[in-house]
Amino acid sequence: MKTSISEFAAARRIPIFGILLFSLLNTNGMAADVLQPEDVFRLKYATSAEISPDGKWIAYTVSIQREVTDEPGGRYSELHVVSTETRESQPFVTGKVEVTSPRWSPDGNRIAYLKQSDDDDKTQVWAVPTAGGESRQITHSPTKVRGYRWHPSGRQIAYIATTPDSEREKRLEEKGFGFTFYEENLKHRNLYLLDVAGENDEGGAKQLTDNITVWTFEFSPDGKWIAASASPENLVDHRYVFNKIYLLDPKSGKLTKWSENKGKLGNFSFSPDNKHIAYAAALDQQDHAVSQAFVQPISKGSARNLTPPDFKGHIQWVGWRDKNTIVYRAAEGVWNTLNTVTITGENRRVILHSEQANVVFDSPTCTDDFRHLSFRGTWDDIPEDIYYWSPGSAPKRLTNLNPWLADRRLGRQEVIRYRARDGWEVEGILYYPVNYKARKTYPLIVKVHGGPEAHYSFGWHTGYFIPPQVLAGKGYAVFLPNYRASTGYGLAHIKAHLGDPAGVEFDDVADGIQHLVDIGFVDADRVGLGGGSYGGYAAAWFSSYYTHLVKAVVMSVGISNLISKFGTTDIPYEMLFVHYGKNLEDRWQLSLERSPIYHAHKNRTATLIIGGTDDPRVHPSQSLEYYRRLKMNDHPAVRLVQYPGEEHGYEKLPARIDVLQRTLQWFDWYVRDQKPLDDAMPPLDISDTYGLDLD
Repeated sequence: MKTSISEFAAARRIPIFGILLFSLLNTNGMAADVLQPEDVFRLKYATSAEISPDGKWIAYTVSIQREVTDEPGGRYSELHVVSTETRESQPFVTGKVEVTSPRWSPDGNRIAYLKQSDDDDKTQVWAVPTAGGESRQITHSPTKVRGYRWHPSGRQIAYIATTPDSEREKRLEEKGFGFTFYEENLKHRNLYLLDVAGENDEGGAKQLTDNITVWTFEFSPDGKWIAASASPENLVDHRYVFNKIYLLDPKSGKLTKWSENKGKLGNFSFSPDNKHIAYAAALDQQDHAVSQAFVQPISKGSARNLTPPDFKGHIQWVGWRDKNTIVYRAAEGVWNTLNTVTITGENRRVILHSEQANVVFDSPTCTDDFRHLSFRGTWDDIPEDIYYWSPGSAPKRLTNLNPWLADRRLGRQEVIRYRARDGWEVEGILYYPVNYKARKTYPLIVKVHGGPEAHYSFGWHTGYFIPPQVLAGKGYAVFLPNYRASTGYGLAHIKAHLGDPAGVEFDDVADGIQHLVDIGFVDADRVGLGGGSYGGYAAAWFSSYYTHLVKAVVMSVGISNLISKFGTTDIPYEMLFVHYGKNLEDRWQLSLERSPIYHAHKNRTATLIIGGTDDPRVHPSQSLEYYRRLKMNDHPAVRLVQYPGEEHGYEKLPARIDVLQRTLQWFDWYVRDQKPLDDAMPPLDISDTYGLDLD
């Protein structure tokens, strides 16, 4: 029997707005073939896709989780190459390695990539012959290589590396005098140029910049220019809000500021005839994300905005189809599109739509003639795979990195729309429980994205933190809302958030919960919520201000005090320009009242607080402040877990395992099983779930 939530609501004669949901197979009971927590760490993901100059091959990297018995660290990353014609895939660099950023040489004879060197563990550029043979280290930078590009001739490589410490600084460090001078004595990220035509490239590289920090760069097709995004200081905040495009003449070393973009800067690309640069950027300083496509002559002239004024989406990447036509990728709600437009802003056309192609795709790489493209793609049952596309045809999936997923029963993933309390239309993703039956209510877990300059697309969202498909297999419904301030819905959608933290944005989330309760799909007494960063702020807000709506929350690297957060974060200018719009002294009372600590005494929600000890974005004190406020109010169900060495997120496997298992335990205890708040909390020791041999 097939039943949709629309029919489910109609059976109860409950009006709903714009539900875009399809039928779901009715199955009885739970079974071992649903996605298990340990399956999350079996998942492999394609992390890059680079098409060869002739369009016949795609070099790609695969992210693979290390074993629990390995040295603690991040995921491994292997290099593979797949044929666009036969789908045959060949391993190139595999094993316990961390390969990133593969790039074909202009003649297609070599693939360069980044990997740690064998002797000093610093990331360097390596290259492997495509015809077969051993990899060879290309760069020997004294500091980590952070990005690189082939010169169009193939005889040189340019790369970014940070200025190394002087010998005097090294000696001071050795003697215990290596003090930290906060945001002073910073080292620039410099651009270097290295000849790579010979067999031995260990000669010195030419330094091209020295008084500015370079973040990314591109060569012009003729190799005469380098366009580089750069900021005055090597600070992430400067990259966010003070990043401009500069033109560099590699021969003379002359560096000239070229763009006057206001606000955040995305990627940029030279036209095939070397006459223009297209770039993605924010509309203005208050625009909190890259959202527009611009084009500007290299020599003289101002930037032209190619984005329609009423565009209900976000342009996230730009490239070129030919010398007169720009191609751009846009997020439009839960879907994305690939589009073309002339440099005069005419003949706009959608050439690929994710909803119609059944793949949500990232930014493509393409051959010079734009006849062959590659990208990473995801769907509701595909985590990340490699796709090939030739305009005029359907995208072709070339890899199946997780064939075992076909043996797992997954919860149906659908798009829903509802009206917020002020009439605004809000969109999100809803997962059904695997064992869904009509005319029954379900426990609900809400996963709130961070940013808030982000959004949920119609792709795979199951990872180690609040994994929807694992929860669906345990009998939960899961809701992922694209609340106001989310990208992908246009500037009016995001600017409703400016100067109004925890305002309409979190009201939208609350209204989504109420909507699912009102149509009889969700049990109002069994609702949990979690999120990281800004989503962690939402978790703290719902556990205090909206405590009546949720029984349990998981607050990960979340904000509890907007006043102290402003003084302890590494992105104060970004917060000022795109989130708050006023200095702290001009919004003190609002900041206080929109802080979860202000409402902490109302908290009647089981509150799990987690985070890394070295987080520069949301200082660990934010977690401690909220924990302390709850404990001093005799809250019976609050727990704070911190992960040593982790920053704004969790990179190492031990932390990821504990986050996954502890999150599931918390929701099962308080949401599914409805344990009373004043009873004992879940067991603290969950080491039996780690997969370790402790005997």
